[in-house]
Amino acid sequence: MPAGRYAPSPTGSLHLGNLRTALVAWLAARATDRAFLLRIEDLDRVRSGAEAGQRADL
Repeated sequence: MPAGRYAPSPTGSLHLGNLRTALVAWLAARATDRAFLLRIEDLDRVRSGAEAGQRADL
């Protein structure tokens, strides 16, 4: 079964644009009675360094 998906890149802080994208994906999944998945992958190891890990600890 297809699902709604939100997959932000962990290369910086989240902002309102990220929230809007997640909300639209969630609403679309909800309207079609499907699952909503949050997927965070570390694909860009150059830009997601120790600073990103420190923000996660806050």
